[in-house]
Amino acid sequence: MLLRIFTEPQQGASYDDLLAVARKTEECGFDAFFRSDHYLAMGEGDGLPGPTDAWITLAGLARETQRIKLGTLVSSATFRNPGVLAITVAQVDQMSGGRAELGLGAGWFEAEHAAYGLDFPDTPGRFDLLSEQLELITGLWTTPVGEKYAFDGEHYQLKDSPALPKPVQQPHPPIIVGGAGKKRTPALSAKYAAEFNAGFASVEETATRFTRVREACEAIGRDPETLVLSTAHTVVVGKDDAEVKRRAAVIGRDPQNPGDGSIIGTPAEVVDHLGRLAAAGSSRQYVQILDLADLDHLDLIAAEVLPQVS
Repeated sequence: MLLRIFTEPQQGASYDDLLAVARKTEECGFDAFFRSDHYLAMGEGDGLPGPTDAWITLAGLARETQRIKLGTLVSSATFRNPGVLAITVAQVDQMSGGRAELGLGAGWFEAEHAAYGLDFPDTPGRFDLLSEQLELITGLWTTPVGEKYAFDGEHYQLKDSPALPKPVQQPHPPIIVGGAGKKRTPALSAKYAAEFNAGFASVEETATRFTRVREACEAIGRDPETLVLSTAHTVVVGKDDAEVKRRAAVIGRDPQNPGDGSIIGTPAEVVDHLGRLAAAGSSRQYVQILDLADLDHLDLIAAEVLPQVS
């Protein structure tokens, strides 16, 4: 199982904070640095100093890291014009030497849309946007150089697009789709994604989501083995019970009753939980780190968890 560090900067982080975590991610031998794509803090936090744009952040990190993959889990289809997003991700892929990955979803957090003047269609409408964006973005990326691309959808129309720039990765950067949807999410994953993410779910629910997306692959004649299956959870690790309790308290978690699918415990306990997710089919775990100031936490995970699950 690959371990990827996953951050939630809208809860309160500057670019410098994220750079420190990304550099530690690379130093410790993790596979990737990912971040959420949100514009408003959740819960009771003030979110200071304020949100950072996901793709501007990743563009900066593309020039300040050497090895780790860089991506979003996930960008919202309601945030950006897909033609512009295709250009943005392709440029980050170029700037990083082919290390960008695009997580794209329908969006769900209505309050952040209201806070920044973004349209928020109903759920079917947001999935319609997502469906068109996935087709359009992959169409732009895979159009041969010198040819033009056109798209005539309900929400987006492109005419005579040169479909430039091209990303470094061919046929294009990996696309990640995920969620708990029972029909459209598995279908879109099977058609467009390199990876399906079943985030923040129990082992049992994770297995159910994986089954749905495998069946969706089979329904369109895709080999399910060509789709990477991954998971994401808040992770808190301590070398002993006292350190577990201290780290959990910082982010407002109860080690005895995580309640939200968090993975909390000593290295052995966390390795056991990750092992059960691997048995359910997960080959990548997004390790959500909420206390970005605690870089020693990444050192501990790298030393005591990573070698046992890799």
